[in-house]
Formats: sequence, structure tokens, C-alpha cells
Amino acid sequence: MRTILLLAALIGIFGLNSASFASEKWPGVDEAVVEKVASEHGHASRPPLIDTDQGDLLLFAFLLAGAVAGFAGGYYWRMLVAERKER
Repeated sequence: MRTILLLAALIGIFGLNSASFASEKWPGVDEAVVEKVASEHGHASRPPLIDTDQGDLLLFAFLLAGAVAGFAGGYYWRMLVAERKER
């Protein structure tokens, strides 16, 4: 058991260093493909209409969507699962 924990700790320390997550090393699809093709055709990048990168706006949006879906699923639960009307 100690060997497994030691191995997991070593992998965590040496395997997850910041060099393996360098953004210069592995650019995303947006930078590597989309922005390159857009700049070749003369289109500049624009800021998004709704900036979800600031604060917890994206988290709040998912919370709100989950609450609405949970309410709808709970409200129609009997109709969806338990009670079936004969036609």
C-alpha cells in the first residue's frame, strides 16, 4: 500500500510539472487553425459578445441551466416515468 502511495506521489510531483502544460508547446485548435485561416482571409479576431471568462459567470450559467432542467425534470417526472396515459 505504501508503495502505491509513494508511486502516486512521485507521479504527481514529477509528472504534472508546469513544463508539460506549456501553452507555447501545444497550441489549441483556435490558435493553430481558426485564427490562422481567418488572418489569411483578412478577418481579425473580435471579443466575444458575452465574456464568460471573467468571474463566475460561466459557473452561474451552468447553475441556472441545471436548476431549470432539474425543475422541469422534477415537474414532469410522473409523466415521464411512472404514469402512462392509455390512448
